[in-house]
Amino acid sequence: MATSTVENYLKHILLLSEGGEELVPMGALAEALAVVPGTVTTMVKSLADSGHVEHRPRQGVRLSAEGRRVALNVLRKHRLVETFLVNVLKMDWATVHAEAEQLEHAISDEVLDRLDALLGHPTTDPHGDPIPSRQGKIDSQVYATLATCVVEKGLRVVRITEQSAEFLQFADLNGLQPGASLRVTERNLAAGLVSVKKTTGRPLILSLAAAGKILVQPAR
Repeated sequence: MATSTVENYLKHILLLSEGGEELVPMGALAEALAVVPGTVTTMVKSLADSGHVEHRPRQGVRLSAEGRRVALNVLRKHRLVETFLVNVLKMDWATVHAEAEQLEHAISDEVLDRLDALLGHPTTDPHGDPIPSRQGKIDSQVYATLATCVVEKGLRVVRITEQSAEFLQFADLNGLQPGASLRVTERNLAAGLVSVKKTTGRPLILSLAAAGKILVQPAR
């Protein structure tokens, strides 16, 4: 059984590689885990010895097949727990990330399967993040963001990539949850601003940085 620390490392390597096989820089991993680079180096060497990762000094780290299996299972637990907390316990979607960080290490695979069935086998969590299947499959579709999408076309929000409580509260307050319909009316690159019109409510002005955290697809 992997420890919670091992699971956290593997999960973050998976997230930083965006589900692919690219080498993750050690500095980026240290920043994501909020630890010093020396700590990351020591842990990654241990993970390489156990066969969970491939470590290339001065280049980075990538998951092995076994490391990817563990990481996807942890990510599945995290996102199903978030879905349960929001959909069943009616908790605020802006606060469930921290709760799921704790529970993802405690829940068994048997309980997870029952939770998945109870929720109706969802494919995304409340933030629109894809939930890995029991077989370790995960949606890798690439979406545009409000910072890169076409202008004056109907769009639907599919995912919020920023998980901080502050940003999620902002998105909720302004009706930018997954499923929301909207269109970008103007993108001013010089000013770094994006103008958004929703089907209801007042128009919004977002920074390019904020707009880049909201993934969209063409409205159907």
